[in-house]
Amino acid sequence: MRALMMGAALAALAFSAMADAKTLVVNANGFTLDSMGRLQPFESLLISDEGRVERVIKRGDKPPAMSGPYTRLDAKGLTVLPGLIDAHGHVMGLGFQALTVDLSETKTLEEALGKVKAYAEANPRARWILGRGWNQVTWGLGRFPTAAELDTAYSEKPVLLERVDGHASWANSAAIKIAGVTRATKDPAGGRIERDADGNPTGVFVDAAANLITSKVPPANPIEAERALGKALDQMASLGLTGVHDAGVDAETWTLYRRFGDEGRLTTRIYAMAGGMEQLEKIAPVRPTGWLYDDRLILRSVKLYSDGALGSRGAFLKEPYSDDPENKGLRFLDDTRMRNWMSKAMMHGFQVNVHAIGDGANAQVLDAYADLIPAYGSALRHRIEHAQVVDTADIPRFAQLGIIASVQPTHATSDKAMAGDRVGEARLAGAYAWKTLLDSGARIAGGSDFPVEPANPFYGLHAAVTRQDRDGQPPEGWRVGEALTLTQALAAFTTGAAYAGHAESLVGSLEPGKWADFIVIDHDIFKIAPGELWKVKVQETWLAGKRVYLRGAPTAPEPAPDAEKPAEGAVETPTS
Repeated sequence: MRALMMGAALAALAFSAMADAKTLVVNANGFTLDSMGRLQPFESLLISDEGRVERVIKRGDKPPAMSGPYTRLDAKGLTVLPGLIDAHGHVMGLGFQALTVDLSETKTLEEALGKVKAYAEANPRARWILGRGWNQVTWGLGRFPTAAELDTAYSEKPVLLERVDGHASWANSAAIKIAGVTRATKDPAGGRIERDADGNPTGVFVDAAANLITSKVPPANPIEAERALGKALDQMASLGLTGVHDAGVDAETWTLYRRFGDEGRLTTRIYAMAGGMEQLEKIAPVRPTGWLYDDRLILRSVKLYSDGALGSRGAFLKEPYSDDPENKGLRFLDDTRMRNWMSKAMMHGFQVNVHAIGDGANAQVLDAYADLIPAYGSALRHRIEHAQVVDTADIPRFAQLGIIASVQPTHATSDKAMAGDRVGEARLAGAYAWKTLLDSGARIAGGSDFPVEPANPFYGLHAAVTRQDRDGQPPEGWRVGEALTLTQALAAFTTGAAYAGHAESLVGSLEPGKWADFIVIDHDIFKIAPGELWKVKVQETWLAGKRVYLRGAPTAPEPAPDAEKPAEGAVETPTS
């Protein structure tokens, strides 16, 4: 055992000594995109000692002659792609999901209640039982769940569970009592308390109304927050995500990111959006931060909200919901306040990214951009997050105004059973309309909105190309005319996301001068059936020329035995 430990230590030291040497990737079935969006195959990749792409060697060309120490990665014919970028995720939400009740895979109300009960029994010291991921549509409930039902699972302590889309929360009676919510409590602006026929709260709080309960939840302590961030970074690396646009960061989270950056622990590049104007003023009141930690962290945008979500009928529509004729949803900001906030952010050089799901919300945001961009210009590359249900008359305005549509393909395949009921067939013509947006000349960026949807970007590629869920339904694809080609989908999660984060000169493709962020995967995505895309597994993830994930092994690359004798001066690093 002592000899094995010494051998492992020597191996680690050997690689450490090579950490600033060049890396040569050989025998790769590699693909990247050029500036025109064309697919470019390659066989080898030379990475500089600082972790940038130095040379891309096409198939059939001879790899460069190497001198001096370097690391050699034999890809063994596996497919190598640029690192994938999720243009809309919630990093801390992903981490905390791993530490709380996860209801995202539950198929029935009873299954969800069982998970809550089991978690409460396993965590007797928890002050509150917290979780997320429930979806009454998936359960086939036909209504929202109630506090009384949640009480049957656990009633001794407060329970608060966020809906899958983050736009409604389900509380038990203990939580409602602590919050002091009664029949007399009025709906807050931008929110709705679900009530019974007598006006009593039934247990679900939509959008801003959830703050009545969440404001009473004790904040996570620093140890819990650090654990959550560590879990999120590990999960993203294992899924091939080398970048994420974090859609709503507060000052405490920013401080945590800075600490991880100071300690060299950021294994994913984070393009942060401040979570509203108050947080923007706390984090960066004068100007964007600029890139930190070798381009691993920046805050140069702010996230605002125009409306809620479709599943909870909080998305703001031009006309009432087809399945709720008295309801148009929730408009979070009036036109004056939205413009004031947007202009203040633009004045200080911040990109403005506005959540808009309903056609009314998308029109409101586009109107605001149309008023402000002539004064401030379009160089900041403003965005609409989700752009989910858009009036077909408004779609051309994205390209006309230079607004990026930040879309999440798995939302379409998750919502397909509900969207038609909510908005009717006519309004679906502009819903989840990625191909129409691209054909209009608009730019799109691909994401997942994790943990609302799974963080796996191959799920997003699959949904974008097939318009099917992972059970292959519907067989012909849902509104398949809006499907993307695989090259277009890959671009959305690489070059498109990089452009949306003002990082196209740094990441998004494997070209000389850019960071060597890349992944090794177990299948050639251009040869397998489209329906199999979601099954692809990441074998390795590399950030700035250093491996941050290796499936089934420690994340740090290890030198090969002397007996393999790679080219002189090289340390061989294995791939699975």
